[in-house]
Amino acid sequence: MIPDPAAFLRQLFDRAVEVADPMRSLAGFLPEKPKGRVLVIGAGKASARMAEAVEAAWGPCEGLVITRYGYGRPCRGIEIVEAAHPVPDAAGVAATARMLALLRGLEEGDFVLALISGGASALLCAPAEGLTLAEKQQVNAALLASGAPISAMNTLRKHLSRVKGGQLAVAAWPARMLALMISDVPGDDPALIGSGPTVGDATTPQDAAAVLDRWHVPLPEAARAALARSGVVAPDDPRLARTRNVIYAAPAQSLAAAADLARASCEVRLLGDRLEGEAREVAAGQAAMALALAGGMRPGDRPVLLLSGGELTVTRTGDGVGGPNAEFCLALALALRGHPQVHALACDTDGVDGAAEVAGALVGPATLSTPGAAGSLARNDAHGFFARAGTQVVTGPTLTNVNDFRAILIQPPV
Repeated sequence: MIPDPAAFLRQLFDRAVEVADPMRSLAGFLPEKPKGRVLVIGAGKASARMAEAVEAAWGPCEGLVITRYGYGRPCRGIEIVEAAHPVPDAAGVAATARMLALLRGLEEGDFVLALISGGASALLCAPAEGLTLAEKQQVNAALLASGAPISAMNTLRKHLSRVKGGQLAVAAWPARMLALMISDVPGDDPALIGSGPTVGDATTPQDAAAVLDRWHVPLPEAARAALARSGVVAPDDPRLARTRNVIYAAPAQSLAAAADLARASCEVRLLGDRLEGEAREVAAGQAAMALALAGGMRPGDRPVLLLSGGELTVTRTGDGVGGPNAEFCLALALALRGHPQVHALACDTDGVDGAAEVAGALVGPATLSTPGAAGSLARNDAHGFFARAGTQVVTGPTLTNVNDFRAILIQPPV
């Protein structure tokens, strides 16, 4: 029996975040600092911390990195610019233009280190020709509310950009480039991390248009016209031959670290690091699993922990404030109906669930003693509910991003 389930679950989440901290893990993937001109660029919620780790190993460097507001870090040479996420803003557009200007005119002997993490899709923003920032913002907001998986969202984003889908790497050609990435996508496909600014892409404008139809995403007329002028770079483009992409931190590593910590206290069952789907539907499935395990337990049995990662989605129909992890927790609580043996936590490892400054929430037998759970779920107002319940998980900027972390603890009966 684990005496304080909430503290135990939070300890596991903190461990998952800790092992993905760039200051712990990035240096081992850096080569010796090359001779000649070295330029460090990057974008994402972890990119400033990654830049800090680079300078800890290499000393002051020339460069520019774009991160989310509040996620900046002290660097001695690399300039850190903060911009908006998940919907881009003018600061991100201006910083991306400056980054592209830095890359212009590089030569074969030059070296570019690109630091890419989740969040780069919004932070690295150069709207396609003919597309305004306001129109790009409209598209991004519609995508976030559509329930589309990250693979579909990023397909469309690439074809409406002048920097995604390999175009950042092409902008640095003929210089050599090493892109170090933290994965926040199910399956760890480098072409999906931050919409693949350094990775060639085989999708077509027709594939992007299919996303609009499948998830009913409204698109401004200028954006439809921009699809036809897509600059996405094919994987076999010779200008990508001098770019190497390396994922050095991923969700599986964080889940494994949490599992190792938990095994001293309970049996661990890993459900996978690449789960996708509607948050409330995944919650219903995992609640059924937890209830079945609880029903088969006897006093004195070992507790069981269900761990999973990935990226869930929310099809937004209400007017509340929520995110995939909080919505998972609220749907889970409703399905569990206050079962005395089950506790849970679901959080985003970057500390931001949806657009709120909240990582996620905790669920326990007393969760439904706070009134209004069903109505809050109907309104997509999970953050509002857990704020009233007092069980939000608020971390502040974690400076990394390996996506969702979900843990469900099933205790034996007393």
